[in-house]
Amino acid sequence: MNIRKKSFFTLCLALSSIMIVGLSSGAEELSGLQLMKMVDERDDGEDQTSKATFELINKRNQKRIRETVRVWKDYEGQEGYDAKMITFFESPPDVKGTGFMSWSYEDQNKDDDQWLYLPALRKVRLIASSDKGKSFMGSDFTYDDMGDRKVEQDTHTLLKTENLNNRECYVVESVPIEKRYIYSKKVTWVDKKNLIPVKVEYFDRKKRHLKTLETEWQQVNNIWTWKRSVMSNHLTRHQTIIEIKEVELNKNVSDSIFNKRTLEKGIH
Repeated sequence: MNIRKKSFFTLCLALSSIMIVGLSSGAEELSGLQLMKMVDERDDGEDQTSKATFELINKRNQKRIRETVRVWKDYEGQEGYDAKMITFFESPPDVKGTGFMSWSYEDQNKDDDQWLYLPALRKVRLIASSDKGKSFMGSDFTYDDMGDRKVEQDTHTLLKTENLNNRECYVVESVPIEKRYIYSKKVTWVDKKNLIPVKVEYFDRKKRHLKTLETEWQQVNNIWTWKRSVMSNHLTRHQTIIEIKEVELNKNVSDSIFNKRTLEKGIH
């Protein structure tokens, strides 16, 4: 899931419009599309490095732990790119050296390009569009979840406002325009104060409540970033917990990192 950064001026205008809607009873209500664009445009830095612990828990409460390192960069439309991301698994031994890379594009009609490197095969594999609904490395996240879905690919409806864990939230329903998409809809709880999504419910093509993502956030250099996320699959009773640590922002990450050679060799 990556959020694009726009200009500070644009963000100020967006926040001002929220204040006007909240203060003026006669003002036109904020639409779901407007709100999700504001969430998408929230500042998330120019680049980011971090480490993460993936804890995979099955229905018998058996656990597997995986350690990763991640590098992400915002391209803001340069050369047609939105953002690029690369992740490496550092442990345990059976997945060590596995690499995953994703490139997202400004063009809303262009899908993310994603690659997976498996050390045992010594080969970089392009993730096919038909495989993006599959589990990412045994987790409850799909390859699609690991990409950057564009706001314009869904129809957004602001359903209501609701208090969630002492946060006043907007509740937005997002229905894909593409009917063959892996989810029939998503429902997102967005913190009204900070414009951060704190909960997302995913519904499968049969309109069953498939998964729930709950996210805790932290501020690093006055920028909101993930701290902990829990994805629960209600059909399989499997759960993935991701703990984010050692987050660093705006370190002038080199473009040369994001290529197939790095996937094969790792970051040194």
